[in-house]
Parts: sequence; structure tokens; C-alpha cells
Amino acid sequence: QVQLVESGGGLVQAGGSLRLSCTASGRTFSYYMGWFRQAPGKERDFVAAINWNGGRTYYADSVKGRFTISRDNAKSTVYLQMNSLKPEDTAVYYCAANSRSLYPFTGDYWGQGTQVTVSS
Repeated sequence: QVQLVESGGGLVQAGGSLRLSCTASGRTFSYYMGWFRQAPGKERDFVAAINWNGGRTYYADSVKGRFTISRDNAKSTVYLQMNSLKPEDTAVYYCAANSRSLYPFTGDYWGQGTQVTVSS
């Protein structure tokens, strides 16, 4: 069984940065990992995903050039570095994992979510 726990959310001003972390329990070494986000009243949207060794990544167009996904398998942790944050990045961010594919990335396992709020 895979369990995912996110941390690192918070309140930040527009233009600022945050780094989210997602720590996994269970055998996730070879899993594809990623992030989604859900703003109030909207659907959950894909943000970024990474393969098992970090050699392949892909991003939603809305975050390209501002967000970076990475992972440290020794710590069973995936990160989302978010720079140049905008108010429209405000959402609950969810970590997800699957053992099947990077693209398209979907979640078989989910974390509980962490709130990111960007003030203007």
C-alpha cells in the first residue's frame, strides 16, 4: 500500500516562492510521481510529473518555466519548487503516484493535499 503525505504549503505574496514536498511510504522507487491542484469551484488539474529516476519530466503549460519537479528516491520524496507565484496558482495541491505511465499522468494513489495561497 502506498501512502503520500504532502507538506510545504502556505501563504505567499505574488512573485514569491514555495517548495512543496511529498513523502511516500511503500515501494514507490519505480513509481511515476506528480502533482495536481484544485482551486475552489474548479476541477483538479495536472501540474507536473516525473519518472522514477528524474530523467523525464513534463509540465502543464500554465507552470512551465516557473515550477520544477524533482525527486530524491533515497528519501522517498518528490518536490515541487514553485517560483514567480501568481494569485491564480492559489489551490490545494495534491501529490499523486502510479506504477503505469508518465504521460498522460494519472493518480492511483493520492495525498491529502496542502493549501497554497498567493496574495496579490
